[in-house]
Amino acid sequence: MIELTLRTPGRRLLVDITARVGRAIRESGQNDGAWLVHVPHTTAGVTINEGADPAVARDILAAWERLVPEDLPYEHAEGNSAAHVLSCMAGASVLVVCEHQELRMGTWQAIFFCEFDGPRARKVWLRKV
Repeated sequence: MIELTLRTPGRRLLVDITARVGRAIRESGQNDGAWLVHVPHTTAGVTINEGADPAVARDILAAWERLVPEDLPYEHAEGNSAAHVLSCMAGASVLVVCEHQELRMGTWQAIFFCEFDGPRARKVWLRKV
């Protein structure tokens, strides 16, 4: 298993980790095949979406904010209940394909770490499956 670390600079944001994931897989020497990209956190997630236009990430975050506002009367008393709900919506894992030492993704696709309770130190785990 490969572990990537990152420090997120804000409360809610999408961080493009495509290049880091691709580099880590290449450097592992066992690159061709399917790879699981997993986030071991309950207030963060991972998703694949358009990475070419930063407005898409802003739109996704704005939609999530409308769907899951932070000021609902949540029972969880730590003040990050919305982050837990958003983590469920984003998901904790995605599967990517690597062939000939390159990630095989659509033209506009990117892998995004989804931060919902930052800033924090975070981990991303990569595992060939």
